[in-house]
Amino acid sequence: MAAMTDTTATPAASARALRLGRLTVDPPVVLAPMAGVTNAAFRRLCAEQGAGLYVCEMITSRGIVERDDKTLGMLVFAEAEAVRSVQLYGVDPHHVGEAVKILAGDYGVAHVDLNFGCPVPKVTRKGGGAALPYKRVLLERILRAAVGAAEPYGIPVTMKTRKGIDDDHLTYLDAGRIAADAGCAAIALHGRTAAQHYSGVADWDSIARLKEHAAIPVLGNGDIWEAADALRMMRHTGADGVVVGRGCLGRPWLFRDLAAVFAGQPAPPLPTLGEVAAMIRRHAELLAELMGEERGLRDMRKHMAWYLKGFVVGSRTRAALGMVEDLSQLDGLLAELDPAQPFPDGEVGTARGRQGSPRRVALPAGWLDSTDCPDEDLAAAELGISGG
Repeated sequence: MAAMTDTTATPAASARALRLGRLTVDPPVVLAPMAGVTNAAFRRLCAEQGAGLYVCEMITSRGIVERDDKTLGMLVFAEAEAVRSVQLYGVDPHHVGEAVKILAGDYGVAHVDLNFGCPVPKVTRKGGGAALPYKRVLLERILRAAVGAAEPYGIPVTMKTRKGIDDDHLTYLDAGRIAADAGCAAIALHGRTAAQHYSGVADWDSIARLKEHAAIPVLGNGDIWEAADALRMMRHTGADGVVVGRGCLGRPWLFRDLAAVFAGQPAPPLPTLGEVAAMIRRHAELLAELMGEERGLRDMRKHMAWYLKGFVVGSRTRAALGMVEDLSQLDGLLAELDPAQPFPDGEVGTARGRQGSPRRVALPAGWLDSTDCPDEDLAAAELGISGG
C-alpha cells in the first residue's frame, strides 16, 4: 500500500508523491483538520482505508505554551500514526514558535500546519484566522517563527489559507510569496474567501494562479466529493496535492478511492449499506477505545446522518442510531439495516457537511485600513478555540 515515509530512509519516491521537506506523502492526499471530527479515532479509520497525511484537529499555540488541559488533551495520537501531524493556530510569533518546539520536542510531531483560513466570526473579529493574512508583516513574522523553531528538529511547516477576506481583499498570492520566503514546505489554498464560508462553488482557478506564482508546492482544497474530483482539480490547477475535508464526512472510504485513482486504477465500487454499517461499527469501536464506550458512542451520534445520508432507513431506526448509547445497542440497530441496499446514486458527487450562505466577515475596527501589523493585542483571538 502507498504510504507516507521519511525520505532520509527511502530516497526513491513516485512521480505523483508530494514532498514536504524530508517527508514524502504518497498519494498526495491530506485530511483537513475538522473540529470535533478528526480526532485520533477518525484519523485511524481514514488511514486504514488509504495512505496520506492525516492532520490532528486545530490546536492553539497559546494553549500549548500555557499547558491548557483541554488543549493538551487533544494531542492524542494512535499507535498506528507513524507520522504525527498537527494543525497549529496562532496570532503571536513568540507563542507559535514556542508551541512548535513543544510539539516537536515533547510530542514527537513530524509536521506542523499553520491555520490562516478559519472564517468563524469569533476568530476573525479578533483578527485571527482568515483575517490575519491581510496583515502581511505579521503573517511573515509568524511563519518565520514557526519555521525557525521547527528547523532544529527537521520537521516541515506548511500553511493553509483562503483566497482572502472577500473578493475585494484577496491575500492568497501574497501569502504564497511570503510562505516561500519564510521557508514553508508548502501552502494549501481553499478556493473560497472568508466571506463565502462554505457556500457556493470553490474557485479552482485561484489554486491554478497560486501554483503559477508560488515557489513552493501548492495543495488544492475545496469541493472534492469523489476521487475523480481530486484528479480533475489537479489537472485543472497543476496542484501538487489535494486537501480533503467535508467530502470524507461519513465516507472514510474516500481515501481508499483516492489511493486507487492516484495509482492509475479505477475507484472501487461504492459500498453497500452493509459495508457502510461495518464502517460505522469500526468507527464506533475506535471512538470507544479512545474515549470510553459511553463518551465514544455519544460522539458517534453526529456521524450517523453523514453515513446514512440518502439510504432508505426506517425513521425509527434512523432516530435510534442518532441516540445510540453503547456498542451492544449499535449492533442491534445495524442488524436491522438491509445489507444489500446499494449506495444511493443521488448522493454521488454531492456536497456534504456545512454549507451556509455568504456573509460579511467580522473584523476588528479599522482592520482593512492598513496591511501593516495591527496596533492592538490579538491575544483574545486565540483563547478558547482549540479544535475550531
